[in-house]
Amino acid sequence: MYHVLLAVSGDHESTPHDLVELVTDLPSATEEVEVTILNVFEEFEVKDEGGSVSSKDLYEDSATPDAVIGVRDRLEDAGIPTSLRREHGDPGEEILAVADDLDVDAIVVQGRKRSPVGKALFGSVTQGILLDSTRPVFVSTPGE
Repeated sequence: MYHVLLAVSGDHESTPHDLVELVTDLPSATEEVEVTILNVFEEFEVKDEGGSVSSKDLYEDSATPDAVIGVRDRLEDAGIPTSLRREHGDPGEEILAVADDLDVDAIVVQGRKRSPVGKALFGSVTQGILLDSTRPVFVSTPGE
C-alpha cells in the first residue's frame, strides 16, 4: 500500500475538492492507496489585561472540523481507505512529525490562493514542509 498523509486545515468553509482530486488521481488509488487525514489545531496564546487564553484551553481531540469530515467522506466514497488523526501544535512541525511517526510514503498539503506576485512563494507552513521533508510532498493549489 502507498500511504499518504493528507493535511487538512479546519478553516475551509467547504470541502477542499482539489485535495481529494489529487489523491483520487494517483495511479491505482482505489486499490493501492491508503490515506491518513491529519488536522492540526494550531497552537497559540493570547494575552491582554483581562488574562490570557491558550490553545490548550480550547483544544478538543475529538472536535474534528467539518472540512476534515468532508474530505474523509469523499475519499471513502471513491473507495479509498482512510483514518483520521488530530494533533495540537505548530502545523508544519506536527505534519512532519506525524509523517515520520507513520512512515508515510508521501505528504499532501493545500496551498492558498495567491496574487500573481504571491504565487512565486508558498505560505510558511507549505514552504517549511517542502524544505524540511525527506518524503515526496504534493501541493494542491485552489482552482481559479
